Amino acid sequence: MVNDRPVEDCENGHAAVTASFKEESMAKPSLDPNKDWEELLKSEFTEGVKPNAETAGSKPGTGTHQSDINFDIKPEELESYLNRYVVGQEQAVEVIATKVCTHFNRMKLDRSIPEEERIVGNIKSNMLLIGPTGVGKTYIIKLIAKRIGVPFVKADATKFSETGYVGGDVEDLVRELVHEADGDIGLAEYGIIYLDEIDKIASTGNVYGPDVSRSGVQRNLLKLMEESEVDLKTPHDLASQVEAAMEAQRTGKVTRKKINTRNILFIVSGAFGAIADIVKKRLNMQSIGFEQAASQREERGNLLKEIKTEDLIQFGFESEFVGRLPVTVVLNEMTEEGLYNILKNRYSTVVLGKKLDFRAYDIDLEFTDEALRVFARKAYAERTGARGLLSVFERALIKFEKTLPSTEIKKLMIDIDAVERPEETLKKMLLSDSIKHFQKDFLLKNGIYLDFRKDAAERVQEMAQAANRSIKQLCGELFHDYAYGIRLMSMEHFTITREAVENPQAYLDNYIRENYKKN
Repeated sequence: MVNDRPVEDCENGHAAVTASFKEESMAKPSLDPNKDWEELLKSEFTEGVKPNAETAGSKPGTGTHQSDINFDIKPEELESYLNRYVVGQEQAVEVIATKVCTHFNRMKLDRSIPEEERIVGNIKSNMLLIGPTGVGKTYIIKLIAKRIGVPFVKADATKFSETGYVGGDVEDLVRELVHEADGDIGLAEYGIIYLDEIDKIASTGNVYGPDVSRSGVQRNLLKLMEESEVDLKTPHDLASQVEAAMEAQRTGKVTRKKINTRNILFIVSGAFGAIADIVKKRLNMQSIGFEQAASQREERGNLLKEIKTEDLIQFGFESEFVGRLPVTVVLNEMTEEGLYNILKNRYSTVVLGKKLDFRAYDIDLEFTDEALRVFARKAYAERTGARGLLSVFERALIKFEKTLPSTEIKKLMIDIDAVERPEETLKKMLLSDSIKHFQKDFLLKNGIYLDFRKDAAERVQEMAQAANRSIKQLCGELFHDYAYGIRLMSMEHFTITREAVENPQAYLDNYIRENYKKN
């Protein structure tokens, strides 16, 4: 082996990268390296809302069919579940988990109440999530949708504002729910629609140009968030028209499939960069005595937690639109320590996902704690929240991911050197691996172990690169006579120095002479 090894091998074994557990007990899962990440997701999200198509009944007043639901998750259960995966957003998770559970339990209750006794004007727990990119807004909602088993659709509000509002574009979000529910309209009516970048459709107060489209998007979203029926066959869809015509010719009537949005949960989110200034101005103007308090809220996160309806209206949202978003949740900006805690979390998708990438090539990937802290520091500097973690991981590991599958290296320990100097670290690893191959072959063939010192291994690498030869080939040429000479000295272990690499025959001859003199 090489003394002072260029790259220390991973001796800690293969860390678990997947997990499975039973939701009934909400027990802390044990990690199972024989299951992949997808199996974890499948096993995790098996209970919650359970629509039963066989017992579906007609919903009064809609003409659509709606599956019965069996929602049995309590707020604290969902909160505990989310906190396994989401780091640094405890307050936001508390509110979101509570209101989601209330939403679905209200629907469950409404199913048992006669239509005539129901409240006129359905008030849902539609939410507005405020926070910069990479704080976990989308991740939280995806986790919830999978946990409770309802279809989930995510869209970007900018696609409506950039091109202008066109016909049924917004309604397409609802149609997509049916697609995600594999055509089950009843299940889709309990789905979640998540619209990101909602701050981009705020009006700036102009009456001409794109702001007209932005206000239009708000109004049309308003209809969906309240309660409306959406035709699953779009008027501008030629295939739908042909299908309807053929059906009319065959049956003499046209059946229109619709989906009701009464129980669909709408969650919108955005960074709302400039709204902190609006809040600050309002707080300062309320009273002179508030100035000092306001100065203490200079930090953006604290200002955002003071948001009121009037701030959102001033930002550019119509009052009716804001009124359909009764729950406002502010998520914390990610700190360097928070990013580190994400990586340390046993359910970290960044770490687990990267481990699976390498495991696809039968390579066990591990990280030192110091390396994770460096990743967190680099990601924080990019100011993109948790998304920055993915970027810094890819930049540091891409060369390892490309090169190592072609070698026999099966363990990779990422330390600070690997993060800061990946190319240099990889070069040392390849050197160490090549030397080991030669050592192994030499030992099996001759029964002699050649121990390469660090400077000797590095010199071999330099000479191999200069000669455009592989390290194994070069070593075979340099030391092809060493087995005979070493046997003469009755040795089973021989150290290769830099001098031996540069002048192999002279070094061996001199070593033999000195050995005979001693004996």
